[in-house]
Amino acid sequence: MSDPFNITDLFYETALKKPRKIALIYKDKKTDFGCFSESVTETALYFLKKGIKKGDRVMVFVPMSDHLYRIVLALFKIGAIAVFLDEWVSIKRLNDCCKLAACRAFIGTPKGIILAWFVPGLRRIPLRFGVHYDKKNEVIRFPETTKNDIALITFTTGSTGIPKAAIRTHALLFEQFQALIPLIKPGENDISMPVLPIVLLLNLGAGVTSVIADYKSSKPSSLKSEKIVGQIEKFDINTIIASPFFVKQLAHHLIDTNFKINAITKIFTGGAPVFPTEANVYQKAFPETEIRIVYGSTEAEPISSAGVKNIISETENLLFHGLFVGKPEGCTAVKIIRITDDDILVNKLKDLEILEVKTGERGEIIVSGKHVLTSYLNNPAALKRNKIFVENQCWHRTGDSGYLDTDGHLFLTGRCNTLIEKGGRCISTFIYENYFQTMKGVESGTVMMLKNQIVAVIELSDSRLEESVKNAIKQLPEAFDEIFFISKMPRDPRHNSKIDYEKLKESVNHKR
Repeated sequence: MSDPFNITDLFYETALKKPRKIALIYKDKKTDFGCFSESVTETALYFLKKGIKKGDRVMVFVPMSDHLYRIVLALFKIGAIAVFLDEWVSIKRLNDCCKLAACRAFIGTPKGIILAWFVPGLRRIPLRFGVHYDKKNEVIRFPETTKNDIALITFTTGSTGIPKAAIRTHALLFEQFQALIPLIKPGENDISMPVLPIVLLLNLGAGVTSVIADYKSSKPSSLKSEKIVGQIEKFDINTIIASPFFVKQLAHHLIDTNFKINAITKIFTGGAPVFPTEANVYQKAFPETEIRIVYGSTEAEPISSAGVKNIISETENLLFHGLFVGKPEGCTAVKIIRITDDDILVNKLKDLEILEVKTGERGEIIVSGKHVLTSYLNNPAALKRNKIFVENQCWHRTGDSGYLDTDGHLFLTGRCNTLIEKGGRCISTFIYENYFQTMKGVESGTVMMLKNQIVAVIELSDSRLEESVKNAIKQLPEAFDEIFFISKMPRDPRHNSKIDYEKLKESVNHKR
């Protein structure tokens, strides 16, 4: 092989060794590794003939499907760069991302092709293709791909300012693969349902059979748990890798219908915090399953992980401890430094060590490792703000506050920019979000600073308990200036799990 640091090479290795093993199940269509590798090669040849070259950025606007992964692997094979945008982005955000990425080609579904005629940013892309391809019999030499070539560009969820386009080289994708393998421990006979797109790509590299969920993540309301249960039973799925929202909805369905699924042996979830109350739901629905909560981010996945039983047992005193997220993974170095809004420039590691806080003291979590992203596309301000380069090592500033205890366990205490400072006090909204979930009648809640007042915002699971919830909150050590009830807590569009603080602030200010 020309380059061992390439997910595509790993995929082709499996296709050579086990051509009849099923790679993908999409709807009722099963595709084995041998046939899938042939279609990837044919698609790669088609792209070359149509003018896509090594190094070209290609906007891929295709939902999770066999088409998506055939297209992405084909782009990787010819050294082109797959650029992803989430389906939920606004037109403004879409145009901003198009301007930043400056793509040479666009690949989309029929709806995406139509959209490309009406969105200025997409309309400026010179080459446009659908998801289908023509077979080419002639032999074309594929470009040489090195580990330092860019493979993938994805955008973070931020909705304001210059978009942050995270760059993954082939080497970094490979290192992320290496980091997740010891955690997920894919087995020879595993049949996995990875609802997180990047994980299915890694499954193809690991030779794992993947079933694409009958679910559109951009529309959370489209999740029909009974359909997912049907897929699990029909295809003998034993592993689920999904967002907390997906796992929680599935777990509630199983509990409500008193239905047991014994085939699921492993569940991994991440992308948003999982509090003990939610962990209890997982445990009740899947009592015999190994369930792990993975802490990480777009720029660093994984950082740490914890089993649901540990999350439940380690966070009994929620108001004074943070959320337990386990020990850092072996691939990840973690430091806790003083919280600051300033960019951090240091020349030597000892200068960075001076910024570290004491064991057990809260600060910003920074991480380093071979799998940690080191660059953004055309965004030097984001690079200065989020990265610390020292002695040939890149440390990523997560923006999360937390601490390490004496045993090396990591605890989260919320986003640094949501900590509330008032009258010499520091209030962690995150810890209260954790605690509110334990209160009878509360679906979720948080704390905000509005017009110099500290306000508790609560979504009830039972509106009849509003008065008792209000009285319980008044008994807490923190004296809130106001307790505000909201019908539905706004959530992030990517995983539908994290609270969208900006939308919440707008909503509360509008109703006050």
